Amino acid sequence: MDSVTASTTPPTHPAHPDDVASEARPAAGSLPAGDAAPAADAPPVTMGEKPGQRRSLAARMMVIAGIWISVLLLGGGFALDRALTRQVQSNFDDQLEYVLTALIASAEVDDWGDVRFYRSLGDQRFLEVNSGVYWQISGPDKEPYPSRSLWDRTLEVDGSHVDDEPHFYDSEQFADEPLRVVERNIILPDSDTQWTFTVASAREELDFQITRIRSILFWSFAVLGLGLLMMAALQSYYGLSPLRRVRAAIQSMRSEGANRIEEPLPLEVEPLVEEINALLAHSEKQAEEARTHAGNLAHALKTPLTVLTNAATAHDPKLSDLVCRETKTMQRHVEHHLARARAVGRRATGHARADVWPSAESVVRAVTRIYENTRFDLDGNREAAVAIERQDLDEILGNLIENAAKYGGGSVFVTVDADPIDFDNCTIWVEDDGKGIPDAERIRIFDRGARLDTGKPGTGLGLAIVRDVAEIYGGTVELDESEDLGGLMVRLKLPRSGMAKEG
Repeated sequence: MDSVTASTTPPTHPAHPDDVASEARPAAGSLPAGDAAPAADAPPVTMGEKPGQRRSLAARMMVIAGIWISVLLLGGGFALDRALTRQVQSNFDDQLEYVLTALIASAEVDDWGDVRFYRSLGDQRFLEVNSGVYWQISGPDKEPYPSRSLWDRTLEVDGSHVDDEPHFYDSEQFADEPLRVVERNIILPDSDTQWTFTVASAREELDFQITRIRSILFWSFAVLGLGLLMMAALQSYYGLSPLRRVRAAIQSMRSEGANRIEEPLPLEVEPLVEEINALLAHSEKQAEEARTHAGNLAHALKTPLTVLTNAATAHDPKLSDLVCRETKTMQRHVEHHLARARAVGRRATGHARADVWPSAESVVRAVTRIYENTRFDLDGNREAAVAIERQDLDEILGNLIENAAKYGGGSVFVTVDADPIDFDNCTIWVEDDGKGIPDAERIRIFDRGARLDTGKPGTGLGLAIVRDVAEIYGGTVELDESEDLGGLMVRLKLPRSGMAKEG
């Protein structure tokens, strides 16, 4: 148990009890440097977005759709082009192979070792000069045996390899006539010569079919891509229409005085609308609280001003003392409402953090100067941190510890988070050895101006300030009986700081 011993040196100037822990609390209405309001004319900047840069959801959707449609159409078109081209070429090669098979089946070797046909092939094009369809039979040390359609030309045959199966390839041996060629090596009966049977056909028809297929594919996919882009544009326009309805609803709130967005909207937009409605409700609540506080402050100041006016009019000889007392009351009322306003403003930033132990130590030192005969004991977790501004924490602890010293019997215990089993809240106990507060009065005592012991000076605003500021930060304050000292025990719960939770 750490004890903070009261100083034996009396204060130079007597202090009013209502000025408790004035050294631990900031001046009313002051704001730390980090809470400075941003410039009103500064344009809002979105995270990850350069100032002045605007982006459209419809444009993003169209760009994504355009890229995806292009990738699919190009990939699908390429694959389909390859498949159809191979199929057309395969059909063309099957016809050449059929002619090659018929050529081999009709060939035989005569008595002089030369190849001849014992039956006609039946294709008139082989008899027409330069018809585009040709055949030729070649052998080692043999003169090539060509079709009439070749006339004075011959097909070039590479004799460096043997093709036991049909071998297809393209040839440019005729400068003005690209060819598709199939060849095969065969040894005919009653012959030891390896004959090369070759069938060639001009590629004009094959290339025409391939070009026609590619043209059909190109225009078909172009029309399909354009249709898909139009569908994506229509989908973007129709899909984003709920956002335009939300904008219209917000405009109607500004022009027609509506306070909520009640129009039925799709499920995907409902969370946005709910957040907007929650923001509107929060703004209305803050505005209502501001009006209430302004009215309460005006009402609280009205009575002291009336007392001062009447005393001044009546030339009351005790006017000086009366002015001091009533102005002190008005000052406490102003501090109360400024403390609430300050806490609300700091809570909105969402980054408040204060270490409890240093704050409690500074408050105890300040209160010790006023109540020299009171023994203060401070114990608990020195590392506890809460999500509240240091000035507001000093305000709360100053009121609680000052009340415990004022109404206690000479002993005050302050325990900070002695059993930190609650991971969300930090609990602070303030106990005294006074008379305590009856159960029936423990709720009423939090009302502004409520006092049970009117024999001691005060305004009755201390516990009201504690409750209001604690609730603004999401905390609670409860009154109970102290088991150790027998007097009042105040149980203050404040949310832990996020960094303290992680630690």
